[in-house]
Amino acid sequence: MPSLAVKTCAVCERTLLMGEQATRFATGLSADLVEVCPLCHEEAQEHGWIREGSPSVPTMRQERRRRGLLAGLFENRRNAAAEPVAPTLARRRLSPRESALAEAADHFNASPYRRTVAGISKSLGAPDASIVHLSGVNKEIVITVAWDISWYQYRVSLDSLQAVRLAERGTELDALDPSFQDWNAEVDDEGRLHPSVLRR
Repeated sequence: MPSLAVKTCAVCERTLLMGEQATRFATGLSADLVEVCPLCHEEAQEHGWIREGSPSVPTMRQERRRRGLLAGLFENRRNAAAEPVAPTLARRRLSPRESALAEAADHFNASPYRRTVAGISKSLGAPDASIVHLSGVNKEIVITVAWDISWYQYRVSLDSLQAVRLAERGTELDALDPSFQDWNAEVDDEGRLHPSVLRR
């Protein structure tokens, strides 16, 4: 029986679901082609990557490169500021700890991972979600998004340039610590995270 190769998207680092079609891109960093999931095609092209079979020089490549990494970061921050999960007046009623949860949700919602969650939700349905402060001196906040057959865990550093990163993923909910399974947030159809603390 042939073994099935596990494919991972080179942009969002998500493991592709069985039957999900990936597109191969040349990054220009090496001779090898990388796999990109359907949700990340546009972002791969913004990085100047070339789709397999396309002309070797994309029309807008130089313009996209001039925007650079910092431009992308500032654009994400503008998007987060434009659509916060809680308006300023509502956030004033929150404790500092609760406000940090709302800010972590804003960072997640402005990241490419939101689109990843939205795409998986179209196949697997609405996930459970939690937002948890790590104890001790670590100031990171952990966001867990879980379905019956798959889960993803993200670390949010509120004072970091790269505020959100994929930390872990798995297929068995039993592998998750119970503290991360206190489902205190909801995910909408667009993959946006909404902490339950804002609904009271």
